[in-house]
Amino acid sequence: MTVKSREVAIVAAGIVSPLGAGLAENLQSLRTARDCVAPVSQFPVDRCRCKEAGQVSDEALRIAVPQNLSRRLHRASRMMIKALEETRELDPDFQPELTVIGTTSGGMSFGETYYRALQAKETMRRAPTWVANYPPPKPVTDALEAFNISSPYQVIANACASGSNAIGHAFSLIQSGRYDRVLTGGYDALSELVFVGFDSLQAATPEKCRPFDRERSGMVLGEGAALLALEELNRAQARGANILARVTGYGISTDNHHLTQPDPSGIGPRVAMEKALRSANLQPAAVDYINAHGTATPFNDAAEAKAIRDLFPPEVPVSSTKGMMGHSLGAAGAIEAVFCILALQHQFLPANINFRSPEEDFRLNIVANEPRSLQIDTALSNSFGFGGTNASVVFQRIRQ
Repeated sequence: MTVKSREVAIVAAGIVSPLGAGLAENLQSLRTARDCVAPVSQFPVDRCRCKEAGQVSDEALRIAVPQNLSRRLHRASRMMIKALEETRELDPDFQPELTVIGTTSGGMSFGETYYRALQAKETMRRAPTWVANYPPPKPVTDALEAFNISSPYQVIANACASGSNAIGHAFSLIQSGRYDRVLTGGYDALSELVFVGFDSLQAATPEKCRPFDRERSGMVLGEGAALLALEELNRAQARGANILARVTGYGISTDNHHLTQPDPSGIGPRVAMEKALRSANLQPAAVDYINAHGTATPFNDAAEAKAIRDLFPPEVPVSSTKGMMGHSLGAAGAIEAVFCILALQHQFLPANINFRSPEEDFRLNIVANEPRSLQIDTALSNSFGFGGTNASVVFQRIRQ
């Protein structure tokens, strides 16, 4: 007997990013194509080629917790608490049965401090705090405890596709009938080790981040957190939930080509997008907007552009929002999912800023420098990572 798969609604969302704290501030920044990449202030970068990143302001991370607890919380925990606070405000009745979060680094700066204290033979009085706050699950635990949520959780660490894979996995769990309500998303905070690592690979640029531009020279890093409350559609409607959008498709693939470079044929991204469309029961022509991974590195943009060009009609609009806020690694897919939801709700296309000259071989319809007003019903979001991990998620508008 064939069991009909269930539909999945997004009933709430929360976000903190370099574009602002909350959905309203991020929407305003997207609508004005605001460049939120600025000189790094969290650690010294004088010996790095790249000296800028997308950073979440300290003001955006103010949270209502006791001061003695606040001092112990890592920035990543603050981001998660802030994003969950907004999610809860939008739907106080949403109680997750499971939480699925994507990330790459956890409280990395506590790990850095611990290592440096060991090397310098300094006092290790604070070592228990550093160690306890280092693991990637800790910010998830802090956020759930802050709101007395007792659901079990899973952490997905799958390079820069982590956030999208978390959302896709949560979607699959509800669609299959295993769960009715799943809290999902991703987070990552800037850390010196990761920043210097990308700089040493010469993947980070000392110039502006220019996704899909002929003169692109690399990425800039970012940070942030975003959460989505997913619920089986009929149950959400029955309780009168405010439905923001639907998740309708998810696809994943692995290149197995190179540790840090995608297969230049674009086969990995293409397979992920094909699977996402098949999952959503859509043809490529049904997609109204693609929020590209678009890191502005030469190899990534070339492979993604080829995959899009080979699969979609040439008129489909494409943009990468990483020029505005940098690449937030494990959080990127979750943050960009929220950007897709905002685009669907408010009927506009976010801009691909710093775009000056098209790459002739790409032949993409880039949303260059300014957002566009356009009626859109379906958006596809891409996230690709080191090791050839690729994920694509399809979002669709709810017609009121």
